[in-house]
Amino acid sequence: MSKPTLSFWQIWNMSFGFLGIQFGWGLQMGNMSAIYETLGAQPDRIPILWLAAPLTGLLVQPIIGALSDRTWGRLGRRRPYFLAGAICSSIALFIMPTSSSLWMAAGLLWILDASINVSMEPFRAFVADKLNDRQRTTGFVMQSFFIGLGATFAGTLPLLFRYLGVEGTTPSGIPLTVKYAFQVGAVAFFLGVLWTVVTTDEYPPEDMAAFDRMKRERRGLAAGVQEIVAAVREMPLTMKQLAVVQFFTWLGLFCMWLFFVPAVARHVFGAVDAQSEIYTRGVEWGNFTFSIYSIVCFLVAFALPRFAAATSRKTVHATALLCGSAGLLSVYVIREPWLLVLSMCGVGVAWASILSMPYAILAGSLPAGRIGLYMGVFNFFIVLPEILQALTFGPLIRTAFGGGNPHAPVYVVLIGGGCLALAALLVSRVHDPVAVAEPPVI
Repeated sequence: MSKPTLSFWQIWNMSFGFLGIQFGWGLQMGNMSAIYETLGAQPDRIPILWLAAPLTGLLVQPIIGALSDRTWGRLGRRRPYFLAGAICSSIALFIMPTSSSLWMAAGLLWILDASINVSMEPFRAFVADKLNDRQRTTGFVMQSFFIGLGATFAGTLPLLFRYLGVEGTTPSGIPLTVKYAFQVGAVAFFLGVLWTVVTTDEYPPEDMAAFDRMKRERRGLAAGVQEIVAAVREMPLTMKQLAVVQFFTWLGLFCMWLFFVPAVARHVFGAVDAQSEIYTRGVEWGNFTFSIYSIVCFLVAFALPRFAAATSRKTVHATALLCGSAGLLSVYVIREPWLLVLSMCGVGVAWASILSMPYAILAGSLPAGRIGLYMGVFNFFIVLPEILQALTFGPLIRTAFGGGNPHAPVYVVLIGGGCLALAALLVSRVHDPVAVAEPPVI
């Protein structure tokens, strides 16, 4: 099927749901480690409490990808999953800051992560479904733009409520600024995804009889498992090469997400007590600086296709990852909170590329009938490093840095900077099957 060139606003509408999804990711990544500490977790226990996130991604994304490949109904192929995931995610977000215990928060995180993955995974395949080769880079960059914008709003919400005079905590000690941020984010998540569902249609299968036959042949759990195993075994070469880059990229990102905010509170603000006012201020500032990297992400996102056309997608991605590495490594020498803004500028450049360039490179190497499945399998190389981190970083922190060491968070952030640098070096090994010869059409 020859896919028509879509207008700017058509690509805008089909990507708008990522604005809502990022409220979920942004609030979770920016606040969950601090929520865990507030509810009594020691720093060396935080990685294992995040284990829910990668496990749900590992299980949910390839399954949802395979299911959406063979779904067709009134809402199309991918949109039913957008909507179902948004409803469940919004409920979990709304309840999360009312958690009364550590294990309640961990359980809700499990539900939240599973639901976000149900919404998010089909969005990657949606771009490949709807856009031709010349517009795919633009489509993934548009998603980067909305991810950056959504994370900016999510990161600034607690500070906004502080500015409006909100004070105090829930009975379990979670700041009310965080509680209200999560609850506003729940509404934004649902409305953002609903906008895409309502404003964007999908192309039906070209041969409906063949599509129905394929659905019958792949029906059942055993067939689904066999399909996923076969997809892993038959993985395209470009995907194998990108997998290694993704592994170290996301290992570095998870080091940042889990420990950057506590590192700001302890290393830069000097807090020693997770229940103290200065710790709360440090957490709020850490979330604000997260919003800076998100702002940079959406500011530079639309420049990336031009730079890729002038050089290559590989060059853009490697350079961006080095900017992110420099940003994380600089945290160790920073003592003035405002300087963290400069660190997060480097991370923002990396983030804009991480959210678009690997997927733009990958999409050109995937068979049309398995795009959703392969996008789900590609997620393995995001969640496997998080599982590794969850299982090993607790013992690593206790062994290398000492249990309860207040400086442990900043040391883990430095490890993250090293991982991004290694990922940048590995980009040179990747074969881009569809080299960008001219700026993508919008």
